[in-house]
Amino acid sequence: MAIRKVLVVDDSKTELIFLTELLQKNGFSVKTAENAEDAMRRLEEEQPDLILMDIVMPGQNGFQLTRAIARNPKYESVPIIMCTSKNQETDRLWGMRQGARDYIVKPVNAAELMAKISALA
Repeated sequence: MAIRKVLVVDDSKTELIFLTELLQKNGFSVKTAENAEDAMRRLEEEQPDLILMDIVMPGQNGFQLTRAIARNPKYESVPIIMCTSKNQETDRLWGMRQGARDYIVKPVNAAELMAKISALA
């Protein structure tokens, strides 16, 4: 599956801008969401090929949202990469148990992120 459309879910405008510009420079079409509710609305509008998911957000956090998306038959095929400042191994393991396919720690290294995306395709 070719990954072209990416949904970036993060409550930080700085991160949204950084990730959007990075992904667009690499040929991806990007939609953004600042919280879980916004993310679900975007998912219903147009299913992305990949979701980059922050963990620490107001309301429903990224772990909860990842679990909800990964367990929904309509979206279970959409890979999720957790993209977070939480750098503990327990966080990474918990994220993967919720249904994430990969995990990257902020600040995001562009080459590392592109390699993780390529590995999913």
